[in-house]
Amino acid sequence: MKITLTNEKIKAKKFTKILFSEKNATNRFVIKNEQEILEIKTVKKEKMNRRKWIIFVRGIILEAKKNKLKNIVINWEELIKFNNLGEDLEKLFVENVELANYEFCKYKKKPKEGWSNLEEIKLIMESDKKSVFEKKIQEAQIVMEQVNRCRNLANTPGGDMTPEILVKETRKMIAGTGIKIQVLDEKQIKKNRMGGVLAVGSGSQYKPRFIILEYKNGGKTEKPIVLVGKGVTFDSGGIDTKPHPYALEMMMDMSGGSAVIGTIVALAKLKVKKNIVALIPAVENMPSGTSFRPGDIVEMMDGTMVEIGHTDAEGRLILADALTLAKKYKPSRVIDVATLTGAAVIALGERANAIFTNNDELAKLVERTAEKVGDFVWRLPLWEEYESDIKGNFGEISNINTKAKSGYGSPTTAATFLKHFAKDYKKEWMHIDIAPRMTAVYDENLTKGATGTPIRMLVELLTKI
Repeated sequence: MKITLTNEKIKAKKFTKILFSEKNATNRFVIKNEQEILEIKTVKKEKMNRRKWIIFVRGIILEAKKNKLKNIVINWEELIKFNNLGEDLEKLFVENVELANYEFCKYKKKPKEGWSNLEEIKLIMESDKKSVFEKKIQEAQIVMEQVNRCRNLANTPGGDMTPEILVKETRKMIAGTGIKIQVLDEKQIKKNRMGGVLAVGSGSQYKPRFIILEYKNGGKTEKPIVLVGKGVTFDSGGIDTKPHPYALEMMMDMSGGSAVIGTIVALAKLKVKKNIVALIPAVENMPSGTSFRPGDIVEMMDGTMVEIGHTDAEGRLILADALTLAKKYKPSRVIDVATLTGAAVIALGERANAIFTNNDELAKLVERTAEKVGDFVWRLPLWEEYESDIKGNFGEISNINTKAKSGYGSPTTAATFLKHFAKDYKKEWMHIDIAPRMTAVYDENLTKGATGTPIRMLVELLTKI
């Protein structure tokens, strides 16, 4: 979308002016002074806050799209006249208009009148603010390009997004960024003894791939930050097949992998002075005569013998091997991102991602960053006591809770499983379960489907730490 800054009054009839009102808002067009004016109702000034403002900004775009507008004009000072909005509103505005303007139309026929997407916003503001705002627009649109490309990847049906296709799309995304790519095929995955990746991918006709991305723009001796993303391109549940309708959105089970790809590309395009590595194990989890089974014992890359309690607890298996591979980079910090557990959705609803770490300082920093960008998180426990819950009966550990009743504490026991493979990173590891925010909530003024979480939060975080 084109965002233009001006200090001139807009009179052209092709533009629709947006006015805001706390009372008597019409939510329809009226003709005034030869201009079309769309009036949108807001909450009272004293009740507005940053979270409500985000939804309000998205609502402007949705209202414009509903009325099939292509060009609108907004008075910036009027838009930010509310209390308690916080800082960096320029960037927040751009991010959220791009989020709300997104549509996944790949499989639809284009209407005669064209798509409903907004094409241009003109912001009226004082001229002395334009230079700062223009820089913010540029930075935010770099990030949002990757967020929306991530949404495209996640929304693509599983039959059209196999591990090999994800590799091809990744190559397209990193083109011209200076990011180096290495892709391990099944033979190389076997050579690296990645038992978790091999087990999960064993039932599919589409063989697993392991994507390694490296961006080096920090000091030569600077230890990299390693991002790990779950890349299950479709998750049927395996032998323990998901009942209807729980598999309907499982083409999005690679949302963590696509988010990690989007994050490293955005950082590269922003030319952030960091060394970043992204690891994305890409597999399809399908039932067949060659699938791994409940009760199997799988030897992981680090030698741990894992008892398979459930084949739908597959994401933690591929992440475990990726966390082991991360050791070779001697990272300063490791963050893994995954649509890991439906139980995180039960615990938190669809309003916040779950985070797990034993680093209190990192947890607080992530919480503040998430609140700033509107990609909210909530910390869940990762206590030592949970380690006994995943002790195996025949293997060393199990990929599900073997001691408590089924489903009890599943987000934490899944994180505890990952902690076993991240123990060398001590307090420099965080797990983000993005299952709660994988898809848009009905009332947050976003189109149905993937949200692109948590790219905006990660870019902001990794730019600062």
